[in-house]
Amino acid sequence: MTDLRTPRLSLHAIDAAEGERIVARRAGPEDAWAEGFPFDGDVIGATAFLRATAARGDQRPFGYYRITRTADGKAIGGIGFKGQPDRGSVEIGYGLAPSGRGRGYAAEALVALVNLAADHGLSRVVADTDQDNIASQRTLERAGFHQVGSTADLYLYEVALDTPSGTR
Repeated sequence: MTDLRTPRLSLHAIDAAEGERIVARRAGPEDAWAEGFPFDGDVIGATAFLRATAARGDQRPFGYYRITRTADGKAIGGIGFKGQPDRGSVEIGYGLAPSGRGRGYAAEALVALVNLAADHGLSRVVADTDQDNIASQRTLERAGFHQVGSTADLYLYEVALDTPSGTR
């Protein structure tokens, strides 16, 4: 699978070997990691990816992606789908190492994966964030998501995707 490109990022669908390096927090000779990568969220995302891959095989294109800044070639975070699509919907999660935050990279990566979901005929993408994580709420909103509900500690978001008939 070809990497997804945005104006400032490359999103690379990881394989099991890279997932294992991320979980172990041990870069291989081919890895270029920014300061703070992988952080706890990357380890959680890569662990879930490895479990899903072991249980169901190749997850692409609905797997986990390493987010790399094209300016310096350094990995700054991860983004991925939390499982395969179900009834036209898929859940997404993301996170950046502290050294990559505050520059709009997460919203840029979110838009790329939302577009990927749309290209595969899905009707919506959902996400959640802690109620006290204002930065993540703003990131989701910049990427086109709207809050649709809440639980005791989470805000629930979704973005409706264009359907084949061209309506939202």
